[in-house]
Amino acid sequence: MQIFFVTVTGYGAGGEGVARLGDGRVVFIRGAARGDVLAVDLLKEYHRSARAEIVKIVTPSPYRVKPDCPVFPACGGCDFRHVTYEEEIGAKLQKVNDALARVGGLSVRVSNIMRTGRTEGYRNKATLHSDDAAQGFFAAKSRRIIPLDSCLLLKDDINGALKHRYSIGEKVLRSGRNGLAPPLEEELDGLVFGISGFFQVNTGAALLLYQKAREYAALTKQEVVFDLYCGVGSLTLFVGRDAGYAVGVELNRASVDAARENALRNNMPHVEFICADAADWDNEGRQPDCVIIDPPRRGLTPGVIRKLLELKPGRIVYVSCDPATLARDIKLLEGYMVRDICAVDMFPRTANVECCCLLVKK
Repeated sequence: MQIFFVTVTGYGAGGEGVARLGDGRVVFIRGAARGDVLAVDLLKEYHRSARAEIVKIVTPSPYRVKPDCPVFPACGGCDFRHVTYEEEIGAKLQKVNDALARVGGLSVRVSNIMRTGRTEGYRNKATLHSDDAAQGFFAAKSRRIIPLDSCLLLKDDINGALKHRYSIGEKVLRSGRNGLAPPLEEELDGLVFGISGFFQVNTGAALLLYQKAREYAALTKQEVVFDLYCGVGSLTLFVGRDAGYAVGVELNRASVDAARENALRNNMPHVEFICADAADWDNEGRQPDCVIIDPPRRGLTPGVIRKLLELKPGRIVYVSCDPATLARDIKLLEGYMVRDICAVDMFPRTANVECCCLLVKK
């Protein structure tokens, strides 16, 4: 073991503390807080960076708090249980704005993160792992199982279900407004959705995000909106209720079937759902006034970028769970500029953050 003494100056995209070694290399330290003076041991070394673990906290950060979870930081579920919530919010702002500047070359900045005020008991979904010896969640950056029978992030009914022993393998537990009883439903602003497919894990924060997307779309009954990654149609319906006509496009057949059921459930005959690849579906000459995109973490494919530029909507509402791929894609959408952007704390106590961006033609 070779000990290095460092001072933590900020946070990486994954929530790790960031410091510099004497030779100038950046070092990433899980569980570190801005302002910590630490003795660290290097775990992995690269040409310009390194990863390290804390051996001793020499001088604790003023933002450091005692973790309230017995399995933090071993469990990979949380990144920020060792700092104040306001410090966590600051780290997320840094993450978003660093991505916008460094990846996208953009001057626009996010000044605040929208939040529900609830940092515990918000998750409506958990993926439980079991083997012969243990049942729980995976350790950080590992497939080693950390045994547990409750989690501070989960809704109470899911925590109750964790106390049961399940068969070896992976078990997904989900909760809706009707608890764990299938078929699961959730309600947002008077709309009811079946959540058999993808649905945001934080219902309260999802409402904030959807409200902002609806504000950005600013649709009228004379306008057309397309949603190119519609999933089970929750965002399509939430925003599309303001439009004269809405189309949701989704490649997964089961999700499209669920989206059509959601349209019927909410009495929205003007909303259509199509099973197709967002990159090459036939829009039959219909031109949208606004396009909504909420892609996976990897962001937009080159094909979807081309499709958007071909459609030439007046407004694009981009919902993203990864600021880096959002910034990259904004740069690729030539002819469009950022009119407004906001962030939502969809995943409190983790390093993840959701963004919503309004793009308009230059």
